[in-house]
Amino acid sequence: MKMELGAMIHVTENIKESFEEVAKLGMRTCQVSCTAELMIDRLKPKDIRRASEEFGIEISSFFLVFEGQIYNRIEGVSTVGFIPEEYRTRRFKLAEKFSDMIYEIGVKNITSHVGAIPNDPKSPLYLGFVPVMKKFVEYCQRNGQIFCFETGQELPSTLKRLIADIGNNAYVNLDPANLILYGMAHPLDAVEILGEYVRGMHAKDALWPNRDESLGIEVPVGKGEVDFPLLISRLKEKGFQGPITIEREISGEQQKKDILEAKKFLEPYL
Repeated sequence: MKMELGAMIHVTENIKESFEEVAKLGMRTCQVSCTAELMIDRLKPKDIRRASEEFGIEISSFFLVFEGQIYNRIEGVSTVGFIPEEYRTRRFKLAEKFSDMIYEIGVKNITSHVGAIPNDPKSPLYLGFVPVMKKFVEYCQRNGQIFCFETGQELPSTLKRLIADIGNNAYVNLDPANLILYGMAHPLDAVEILGEYVRGMHAKDALWPNRDESLGIEVPVGKGEVDFPLLISRLKEKGFQGPITIEREISGEQQKKDILEAKKFLEPYL
């Protein structure tokens, strides 16, 4: 069977509009991204479920993010995910509420950047993080959900160690571009290390960062350093069956054009 292609959407209070855009792109799956704060304070699970059903769009995963995160190689270490101690307790409480609301929608996959995981397994930051991360992964499991770590801000080998330390119900959403943007690993190497755990994938492309850049450069699919034909083939060998979610981190009409071009580029390799 060919894998499904989907799109990443960022929901706002105008929920219906987001799913309508996916349908117009000719896709039947999507990953939905929103902050835990927005979800809890202003969104209603039943409205999200109704909109996805109205347009015939399956939500493959809900992407959990938090307000105040800065996605680069400098400020990201102290602002992203659950790793920074000053945010950890509050964000895990928000994450549990988020999981409960996703349960109401019926989505069985939560994905998130957890932050810059320390390479040192004896680091106090790592030792303090693992038990609370394990607790949240178990919370997701009780809600019938798997948890997927978004790749990018850590070495693939470090992420694999974390998955082993957590145990059951911890998987990976492979974002090959993030591995390049943060200068962490070649995507094909990441597949060899993490392939058995991959339950989702972003089709996103990028160029490596230079020494003085806070992040690499995201580019349209097929214009960067990701070898998608070989990457998809290797993932299939590891048992990955999709879906593949196209993500283009710009806005407006150019974003739609780039997503459609990515869809055309990727379809022969599914």
